[in-house]
Amino acid sequence: MKAVVFDCDGVLINSEELCLDVELECLNEIGLAFERHEYVSRFMGMTSADFYAALDGDLRTKYGRPLPENFPGILHERTWSVVETSLACIPGAPETVRALNVPMAVASGSNPERLKFKLRKVGLFGHFAPHIYSAQDMPRGKPAPDVYLHAAKQLGVDPNACIAVEDSANGVTSARAAGMVVVGFTGGGHCPPQQGTALRGAGASHIAADMDQLLAILRGAL
Repeated sequence: MKAVVFDCDGVLINSEELCLDVELECLNEIGLAFERHEYVSRFMGMTSADFYAALDGDLRTKYGRPLPENFPGILHERTWSVVETSLACIPGAPETVRALNVPMAVASGSNPERLKFKLRKVGLFGHFAPHIYSAQDMPRGKPAPDVYLHAAKQLGVDPNACIAVEDSANGVTSARAAGMVVVGFTGGGHCPPQQGTALRGAGASHIAADMDQLLAILRGAL
């Protein structure tokens, strides 16, 4: 293996954990109630467009009405206020990134500008730039392989020689479809106890419960 491609939210930074309760609260307010594990399994790793399309479909099926036009703005405002005040690295993430002496990239489902903002805020931007890629800039979002294929191409490394690190089933499916070996990461506070099983089911070859385990797995494979 010659390169590592990281998902961002929930792997490098704690944004998934910060936003999860806010998102579930906002969804409950419009009549969509989800169990935490169900929500994580279904939606984590999706692009915003796919996420809102799925919610619109749920509301039309359940109530015969569309997603309110102002819902994306309300959700963004409420989650972003939490991110701006409380965003931090996953414990051990900076040390893990600094310890890897191989080409690296970020392949995220996040909005491109917000992705860069978050990485700058926690001090990780310089470790990856210019190889910071959003699935929202690709023809298809995760679980399609587009963003991982693009990251490998820009790194100049065959996808089969890349390891991806993902916390969501959608992300694992995306990286596996690109031909990468995937390490499932369950060290984020948003991950339910059964997340490791879900990630293995999606195709992850290894599961890391924290950054120490992740670094050991990556060093063994590189």
